[in-house]
Amino acid sequence: MSKKPTSADAQLILQLYDLRREPELRKARNWMLSEFWPQSADDYLKIGMAMGTQENAWLRQVGSYWNMAASFALSGALNADLFLQPSVSGEMFFLFAKVHPFLKELRGKLGDPQSFANIEKLIASSKPARERLKLTLQRVQLLREKRSTAKAV
Repeated sequence: MSKKPTSADAQLILQLYDLRREPELRKARNWMLSEFWPQSADDYLKIGMAMGTQENAWLRQVGSYWNMAASFALSGALNADLFLQPSVSGEMFFLFAKVHPFLKELRGKLGDPQSFANIEKLIASSKPARERLKLTLQRVQLLREKRSTAKAV
């Protein structure tokens, strides 16, 4: 898929990791991973259109972070095979899997066919990444079901 990883690729990955440790981005990532569980495009849009709220800022911050990082790999500025390693971008797969089931509808309602496009293109560019997405979609669905069962009790 991509050229052999270089020390510059490793350096960029470490810089991306440092950005993930920034306190506000850490809060945003935690919220998206643990509290944000959209069931539909409308659930996503409820937060996405609530400008001025903390959750809206976090949604935009995490989404733009992973789209930016994916763009580096798509453009060749970062070795895609290295970036797609689970230890580097596993969180990106998890967050994308949360919106994947209703991505087409979300794009339509947003009027933005490019929403999540860098992430989607990067995952589609690699057979191992496509397989990882399938597993992650299953995992996210199981977690959604567990959350629904827990709320019903």
